[in-house]
Amino acid sequence: MTTTRTLGRSGIEVSAIGMGCWAIGGPLWGDDGQPFGWGEVDDDESIRTIHRALDLGVTLFDTASNYGAGHSERVLGRALAGRRDAAVIATKFGNVSDEATRRALGTDASGTFAVRSLEDSLRRLGTDHVDLYQLHINDLSASAALDLVDTLEGLVAQGKIRAYGWSTDNAASAEAFAAGGPHCAAIQHDESVLNDNAAVLAVCDRHDLASLNRGPLAMGLLTGSTRALGADDVRGRAPEWLRWFTDGRPTPEWAARVEQVRAALTADGRTLAQGALGWLLARSPRTVPIPGLRTVAQADENLTTLKLGPLFPEAFKEVETLLKDLRA
Repeated sequence: MTTTRTLGRSGIEVSAIGMGCWAIGGPLWGDDGQPFGWGEVDDDESIRTIHRALDLGVTLFDTASNYGAGHSERVLGRALAGRRDAAVIATKFGNVSDEATRRALGTDASGTFAVRSLEDSLRRLGTDHVDLYQLHINDLSASAALDLVDTLEGLVAQGKIRAYGWSTDNAASAEAFAAGGPHCAAIQHDESVLNDNAAVLAVCDRHDLASLNRGPLAMGLLTGSTRALGADDVRGRAPEWLRWFTDGRPTPEWAARVEQVRAALTADGRTLAQGALGWLLARSPRTVPIPGLRTVAQADENLTTLKLGPLFPEAFKEVETLLKDLRA
């Protein structure tokens, strides 16, 4: 069974499932009290989780400069000390935050900021290079993104990054960036069994890019968890773009969708989360799900999917039949 995939035309080999590191960053706040993190975290448990992920075969770790205002990068750097060569680090730039106050301060799409943000990320991560450096402003215009290509190519030439990408759900924007960026290797986009972005996947096929799947478990909806969500959790006061939760609880219409496909996703004995990740592995050879992991127990459950592999064709076909209206 293949447990690795390639980061597009970069040729960088990674585990077929990575670890998303947003949640281990802890709190981040907007000016109006909007939470942008996943609540308080235990850094020691986060480090144990990263070590467990490594032991289970994970090599890709996806973080960002603003996750916990840099805290996620610091924790990841601590966990990878002495094991840096075993990891492929992906981080992001474009969202500005204050490390001291843990406040979100807007966005900056300038080349100058991209360079400065990378230096800050390298410091926090305790490394001399990042493997994948991703633009983190989803709705930025394609022209503004293309203005960054020369800066990013310069960072590749300096050896500070190996490749770059964009976290965007807009297929036209992804197309333009892929065509204009020689070392563009990946598009990170929202992708799950409940939200299949076929247009972005088609861009990845045309330009030989990896599809990094954020939200592969629909922010936890596809785990079936009923844990109460606190006021410092982004899902507890879900912004407009986060449709899976309302006031800290699963949005009823989407919870019903989960129940609709639960039997198909778990037919071969997988858990619901393992079935959802298996669907992504079956969806395309380019997909690399990056579920967020906060605990060793979550790592054990989700990363067992590396052994289970893609969802069986019969189950995949049944899911698609059940959700055909969402695929239209």
